[in-house]
Amino acid sequence: MTDSRIPARRGKAAALAVAAALLVLTGCTSSSSGSGGSSASPSPAGATKITIKDFAFHPATLTVHPGAKVTVTNEDTTDHTVTADTGKLFDTGHVAPGKTTTFTAPGKAGTYAYMCTIHQFMTGTLKVS
Repeated sequence: MTDSRIPARRGKAAALAVAAALLVLTGCTSSSSGSGGSSASPSPAGATKITIKDFAFHPATLTVHPGAKVTVTNEDTTDHTVTADTGKLFDTGHVAPGKTTTFTAPGKAGTYAYMCTIHQFMTGTLKVS
């Protein structure tokens, strides 16, 4: 004789397991995307940082206060730069793999495009407000 409640119990258990997994995954994600997310308002103290990884700037757009110190960390296996597209507003020079440097954001509010002068397909935006 077979108990007809067993498939129903397994179905409920599977549904609970899926719901629990979704809750765990939801708790581990953030509202910004992993590649190129941008901050809508100026970054809080200590959060003015750009990470270079996989030949891309993370975040692709960073918003900071005028004159903020921006920390750049290179997590790639080759040198990169963070260089303003116009004028000499900011330029890190070559940042070696595994190294960190800083630059000062422009003192005037505005949107500033930048790139890696070594790998010119790498671009980003610094918003100063």
